Amino acid sequence: MSLLPVAQAQARLFALADRLPAEDVPVTACAGRWLARDVIAQRTQPWTDLSAMDGYAVRAAEAPGPWHVTATSRAGGTPPPPLSPGEACRIFTGAPLPEGADAILIQENAARNGDHLTASADPLPPGRHVRPAASDFAQGAPLLKAGSRLGPTQIALAVLGGHGRLSVGQRLRVALLSTGDELVPPGAPTPPGALPSSNAPMLAAMLAALPCDVIDLGIVADDLDAMVTALDRARQADIIVSTGGASVGDHDMVRPAFAQAGGTLDFWKIAMRPGKPLMAGRLGKALFLGLPGNPVSAFVTSTLFLLPMVRHMAGASAPLPPLHEARLASPLPATGDRDDYLRAFRSEGGIVSVTSQDSAATAAMALADCLILRPAGSPPAAIGDTVQILPLP
Repeated sequence: MSLLPVAQAQARLFALADRLPAEDVPVTACAGRWLARDVIAQRTQPWTDLSAMDGYAVRAAEAPGPWHVTATSRAGGTPPPPLSPGEACRIFTGAPLPEGADAILIQENAARNGDHLTASADPLPPGRHVRPAASDFAQGAPLLKAGSRLGPTQIALAVLGGHGRLSVGQRLRVALLSTGDELVPPGAPTPPGALPSSNAPMLAAMLAALPCDVIDLGIVADDLDAMVTALDRARQADIIVSTGGASVGDHDMVRPAFAQAGGTLDFWKIAMRPGKPLMAGRLGKALFLGLPGNPVSAFVTSTLFLLPMVRHMAGASAPLPPLHEARLASPLPATGDRDDYLRAFRSEGGIVSVTSQDSAATAAMALADCLILRPAGSPPAAIGDTVQILPLP
């Protein structure tokens, strides 16, 4: 099987699984989720002309007064009566303007003696310190599009638009399997030949900001029957992710176990570095991803495949991570026949590639806040050259 370009592999991965059904949930449970339907305003905001400051509602043409203060308007109170010529209304921030008023004389520019009011010589044009009705949005206006992610400001907008519940994609269940006879649980003793199992905690941390529930099924030995049993336990998840054992060595059991468990392989081996031995297919109703075992490879492939797939199934309209342009602060060598995803960090002088690009160099990986994408066949790059980067959370 030939190496598959990254973009083609991502497209094929998205084609393997549809978005999950939508569900209506309270706005308080919507953070971080993707809208399944457009959000339309059910009310107008502001509902009428409102004051943006504390002061007095007046007719601008009558400045600098005098006026006779005849009423008070406050947010949530009884609407004030209309103003007759020569009248003013004491008003507070967020309160409705009385009919006839078209400007707010702020209290710092007002002189009041009893109910007698005058203004300073500062200009008072119509509309000063007024929030016009529907200046934010009108009833029936589209507020948010399906496929957009709900953060704090989007939730506030939906609530102000009159919504208490929203239609969003369901949460996913993601099952994690760590393979390898050498692995021991985090924090366990590590005698010679043992290795702490770091991939599952890393992937769980990467998934923490997404609408999914992670099921860690622990460490699976390099044994065909044990791997088949583990896959059978995981098949109720929406996405099954294994790390390690996806290559062709004598002890790499993921691919034969996947086939024996009834899985259907869609693609295997990607034209990228790190992360070439990546498997994708279906096991029953579950999507399956077999990631490399080295932590750096698992991290990069998760960034490019696992996280986008979760976003896609959760309803995101743009599930792929965005690429940005930046200038290099250190030179880079030419690339070979695979796309390189180099760990790097941003500095005042530009983008700096970390010293070690080895797929097991976790200390160097921990310094990175972005990946540099170097397409296959790229010539050497010099300081100051423009490259594409993928920012990391």
